[in-house]
Formats: sequence, structure tokens, C-alpha cells
Amino acid sequence: MIRLNDITLPLDYTDDTLKKSAAKKLSIRPSDIEHVSLYKRSIDARKKNQIHFLASLDIKTFSDEARIASSCRTASVVSEYKFELPKAPPMKQRPVIIGSGPCGLFAALILAQSGQKPIVIERGQDVDKRTSDVEKFRRTGILDTSSNIQFGEGGAGTFSDGKLNTGTKDSSIRKVLNEFAAHGAPKEILYLAKPHIGTDKLKTTVRNIRKTIISLGGDFLFGSCLTDIIVKNGAVAGAEITHNGSKEIIDTDVIILAIGHSARDTFEMLLNKGIKMEQKPFAMGVRIEHLQESINRTQYGDFYRHPALGAADYKLAVHLPGGRGVYTFCMCPGGTVVAAASESGRLVTNGMSEFARDKTNANSALLVGINTVDFGSEDILAGVALQRRLEEQAFITGGGGYKAPVQRVCDFLKKQSSTSAGSVIPSYTPGYTFTSLDKCLPGFMTDSLRAGILMMDTKLRGFSNGDAILTAVESRSSSPVRILRGSDMQSVSLKGLYPCGEGAGYAGGIMSAAVDGIKSAAASCRTQL
Repeated sequence: MIRLNDITLPLDYTDDTLKKSAAKKLSIRPSDIEHVSLYKRSIDARKKNQIHFLASLDIKTFSDEARIASSCRTASVVSEYKFELPKAPPMKQRPVIIGSGPCGLFAALILAQSGQKPIVIERGQDVDKRTSDVEKFRRTGILDTSSNIQFGEGGAGTFSDGKLNTGTKDSSIRKVLNEFAAHGAPKEILYLAKPHIGTDKLKTTVRNIRKTIISLGGDFLFGSCLTDIIVKNGAVAGAEITHNGSKEIIDTDVIILAIGHSARDTFEMLLNKGIKMEQKPFAMGVRIEHLQESINRTQYGDFYRHPALGAADYKLAVHLPGGRGVYTFCMCPGGTVVAAASESGRLVTNGMSEFARDKTNANSALLVGINTVDFGSEDILAGVALQRRLEEQAFITGGGGYKAPVQRVCDFLKKQSSTSAGSVIPSYTPGYTFTSLDKCLPGFMTDSLRAGILMMDTKLRGFSNGDAILTAVESRSSSPVRILRGSDMQSVSLKGLYPCGEGAGYAGGIMSAAVDGIKSAAASCRTQL
């Protein structure tokens, strides 16, 4: 197969366009091509009057592909991707996976496909019951602390935009994309440079992956939580869990710890157990909302209504004079700001988009880098304590009932309270209160956000639009702790314990978490050889 890079395509290209473009670039006839498909496609909007796609194509020809590829500097002969499953005899005891987010889900899938029979422990509910609980919270403000946007099947990513773009270069990325596509995700994720599934389609995909794992001998225990790790001779000997209101012990010598960044009680249990952990820098801030049409106009100019482009996104980062960073994260085109609390009396926000990305507003996390010196304590869980303080203050500032404090950018920059919305209507439910975010965020964060907003406006015109809405607080972008592990993926404190994913401090999104889960599964198999 020939992979051909740097192909320019018009926005209204067809399959025939692909074949003709490939033939011209390779100096062959279209009839010499047996098959052509997209391997990668991105939008080139650097020149607003000449927006087009840049693509890489995979091509099968009827003649000598090596000879054909050698005549073109942007072509090479490649083999079709094949993922090698870890090879190991059946484990003497079934492996236990804690958490069913992307990390735990893919760890379980790899183990199941390798002939092992994993048991997945998830404190939240399956995706259908979880969806009902999340919707109830949005309507009523009644929170289920075990089944919400943070906890449940699919992890926090299930109620997001389902973004699959990552800076991770690991080849296992292709395995993750292939499995998502095979289980119901849109096929376009296999070639888009910035693929996304959307919350509506991700729910079905997650459910189907669970069904595959079960069909291969795996089990899922929802509404279950890890409460202790049984240790014998310095190694894992079992997992104590609460299930259906009672405690039980699962005998196992392998625990893949794929907890998310919000499993705070599990962090405490591990620390008390003597599992080595350390403070980790992370980030907190707010959600910022603009009209999606404004973002489209800025990014695409006169092409902003072209159906092939869809809703525009952005990714911004600035470094302030004092060295602190401010950046956008988890940008959700055509989406909504959602209530993401998991603890009573503490308010958390996140962003969500469905596949169509067709809602009125665009939103993104606008985050300030938090260093360990900001924690104010040497305690390992001082970052968690800082998160909780801001979440509690946001809850109070919003007036209770999980109403979020919101402020217009124009008022935020002037350090005055907001009393009403302008052209951008806050999308957060179950409700919001216009106020000043200085009441719930520390000065170093608000000062950084003000400077960051103005600097970002020089990169994305209109970012500092006065009617844009800020909603507090975005506090769960990543874990404030790291559970230390060695090169064998095992905890440096306990043999048989494999800390991985976002909660353990080794990932930052769906793709990197899934890849880390795959690595942990493979590592646990290697110990059986």
C-alpha cells in the first residue's frame, strides 16, 4: 500500500477527486489505482480566502507499488496496521480493573481479547442508568454522588465532546480508534486530524465495548467501589470492594488501578495503605462561552457557513510575564457547559458536545497552571484540598442548589459584578447566578485569567468579547496527584498493582488514558510469562 502525503483537496471533493489527485501526484493513470482512501484529513484555514483540506491518502495499485512510490518524494510504501495482542497463559486468578473510564475499559478489552477474564469494578452505574442520573441532576439539582458526570461507565469523557485528538505518538492509538469505530463510533474518526465522537454516540460505543468484553468472559460490577487492597508478602492478594451495600473480597494478584481524577476517597485509602504518591501540578479555572457563529466567522472567514467545515474550534495558550501559563482545554464547539459535581456542596463545571455540534454556544475550559507551591502545604493531597475549597466557594457564590456563578467578560475585566447577560446566554444547568468571580476564585487565578484573555484575543479575534460568559469553577481538568510506578508499570510500593490513566497522573484525555490502559494490560500479562 502507498501512503501519499501533502494532498490538497477542495472543500467539496468527491471519491473521484481523491483518485484523480492521487494519480496526478504519482504520475500514473486513475485506472491504475485499485482503491484509494483517506488516512488523515485536516482543515487548512491559514488563508481565509483559500480554505481547503490537507490530506494523506492510502492507495492500492494494480502494479509495482515500490516503483511507483519511489518516483514521488511525498509517497512511501507502508503495511496495514496490525495490533499484536499480549501473549500469556491464563492468569491463575482473574485480573481486577478498578474504573471503567477509557483507561479501564481498554485495559479490560485487551485482557479479554488476550484470553484473560477481567472483572471491572465501577462505583458508578452503567451508561443508561448513569445518563438518567445526570439528566435528573441537570433538571433538579439533586446529585447522586456515585453516579454523575465524573463517575460511571465510560468515565468523565462519556459526558464531554468525545475528543480523540492527542499528542501521544504511541502506535496503540490506531488500535483505540479502530475499536471505537468497530463499536459504533463514526468511521470518520479513523482519518480526521481532530476526531470526535460526541456524547450522544459515545454512549452507544461504550455500551458496545462492554458487551464485547462480557462476550469474551469479562464481568462488570457497577455500583461497586474499591475500599481496600489485600496484601500478602509485599504483593496484591485481593481487592476488598463494597457491592450492593456489603463488603466482599475478590481474590486476585493483579489490580489495574484505572481510577479517574475524582476518586478522592480512593486516593486517601491508597495513601493510608502506604502506596507512594506525590503532589502533581495541574490546572483550574473557568468555562468560557462565545457564540459559535462568532468563532466560525473568525476561523473560517467567508467560508464559515460551508457545510463541509462544521463548527470551528480553537486551542490557545499563553505564558504570562511571571511565568504562569494560561490555556484553553477541552474546547466543545456547538456545545453546553454542564454541571460536573461529584461531592455534595461542591460545584464543578465541564463542557459537552453532541456529534452534530449544533448548539448556539461554543465553550472551552480556560485554565490557569497550578504549581505545587500554590497548594500551601506539603501534604500529598493538598491539591485535592485546594480543589475542594474552590468548589465549595463556587457553590456558595452561586447561591446553592448547584447554581453556577457566572460573569460577562466585560465585567470580569473591569472587576465589577454582572447583573445580566448580553448576546451570549449561559448554557449551564440546573441554573446560574450573575455575580463576580473574584468572590470564589483566588487573586492569582483571576489576575492570570484577565491577562490571559487579553493576550488570547491577539491570537483569536473576539476572544475577549465583552458578552462572552465565564462560568466557575473548572477544577477537574487533571489529577493533582501521581501514584508512583516503575518501568514495569507496577506501583513502586506494591507488586501486582498497576496505577494508570488520568487518576494516577499518567494521562490527559480519552486517547492517552486508553493507551495507558492498553500498556498496563500488556504489562500485567508479561508478569505471567
